[in-house]
Amino acid sequence: MQQLIESVGALSPEKRKALAILLSQKGINLYGIAPIFRRAAGEPLRLSYAQERQWFLWQLEPDSAAYHIPTALRLRGQLDRSALQRSFDALVVRHETLRTGFVREQEQLLQVVHEPFSLPIAVKAVPADGAGAGLDAWLKAAIEQEISEVFDLMQGPLVRATLLQVAEDDHVLVLVQHHIVSDGASMQVMVEELIEVYAGCCRGEVSVPAALPIQYADYAQWQRSWMDAGERERQLAYWVEQLGGEQPVLELPLDHPRPAVQSYRGARLDVPVPAALGKALQALARREGATLYMLLLASFQTLLHRYSGQRDVRVGVPIANRNRAETERLIGFFVNTQVLHARIDSRSTFRDLLQQVKTVALGAQEHQDLPFEQLVEALAPARSLSRSPLFQVMFNHQTAARSSEQVLQLPGLSVESMAWDSRTAQFDLTMDTHESADGVHASLTYATDLFEPGRIERMAQHWLALLQGIVDAPDRAVGELALLSAAEQQMILQDWNSTSETYPLDASVQQLIE
Repeated sequence: MQQLIESVGALSPEKRKALAILLSQKGINLYGIAPIFRRAAGEPLRLSYAQERQWFLWQLEPDSAAYHIPTALRLRGQLDRSALQRSFDALVVRHETLRTGFVREQEQLLQVVHEPFSLPIAVKAVPADGAGAGLDAWLKAAIEQEISEVFDLMQGPLVRATLLQVAEDDHVLVLVQHHIVSDGASMQVMVEELIEVYAGCCRGEVSVPAALPIQYADYAQWQRSWMDAGERERQLAYWVEQLGGEQPVLELPLDHPRPAVQSYRGARLDVPVPAALGKALQALARREGATLYMLLLASFQTLLHRYSGQRDVRVGVPIANRNRAETERLIGFFVNTQVLHARIDSRSTFRDLLQQVKTVALGAQEHQDLPFEQLVEALAPARSLSRSPLFQVMFNHQTAARSSEQVLQLPGLSVESMAWDSRTAQFDLTMDTHESADGVHASLTYATDLFEPGRIERMAQHWLALLQGIVDAPDRAVGELALLSAAEQQMILQDWNSTSETYPLDASVQQLIE
């Protein structure tokens, strides 16, 4: 069998497909056991399923920056701009996605990989009125401007780099890619390789990471072949059983009417989790045989249940979707979205809910390869331009190993990740949680067309109160866990009920009424 697999790569796509059909009759999916093959020269390059959906979304909102993948790095020290440019150009050569465009040919949308080219890093210096006390404001505005500048998916390029010069020894590098050719893990790969190649250039070496076994376009073709050879039906059967025929919409209390067309305007609220609470949550997860991800997801679904009053709570959860060794160091759109549901009975304990969420999460992990786009097509939910299909709220958990907040160092140059204010929201509401050695951190990104900041701030406080209640009494019914903060309880129980008045002792009842 192994000898057969090794020889398959030399076959033409047509012969490979014929072999796959023969093997499928024996219950073997060729594309699941063989390596991802490099595409044949001249083979039309179809988009991956995720790319097709991104193209559709871009056509709806071509001026939106909601699907940009950005990062900003503060570079303090002696920066060799020439070495940085050479390093960036080396990545453009190495990763085809950084020079990929999209065209329509005979009603079919295809990828086009262009020959390597130099993509100049734009340099912008701090203007006179941006120096001194105005520096932070200028940097913030400049970073947001670079992030929000739209891409043309038909013209490209779909990546850009801008160097903001603060001083001779102080710069900010802003990298932005469109989601159709990238994702969060890809941006991390790009930063790591850029710094690796830059370090080599500074030493006078030609430092190039290990050769890539395939490119993203190869993966896109393989993904389609794998799904067509029976994997789609196998995984789809699981998800149809899980999610059923009816696709409920999560109805949270809104401050504004939902617009007919989603605008993607958004904002973000950081939610500090007290250190002691974070440690208690980790300890509880260990005792329950669950991960912190599962516990935080269950807590968020509980919050949504309490806010909406709905028993069937569905949340979108992104996964890296890099299970194949060939894809680990590629830049491309791999991330997939799963729809995880919780059927919540307010009389059940949180401990019971956590076990339900654990079971659902483990099952989803075993069936994580079905493209979200294929699930949407199969379940056929009612479509609306005002909200996303199948789920309206997302939960995203990161661990330290995959966090973009990690700091990378170079001799003579410190490299530090910078935060920026998010101005976009892909969904009604997204909770991001981050687990690291120094604790648990969280943030809420929300659609400003729907919610006022005050409501999201209260929601964050309710979530923190809920977490404390979970730690204190995991056997309490989810409908009885306290949501109100200490300040809100004080207001309701005492301030609002403080109705006593001082009356004259010599006045009659009739006089007091009058």
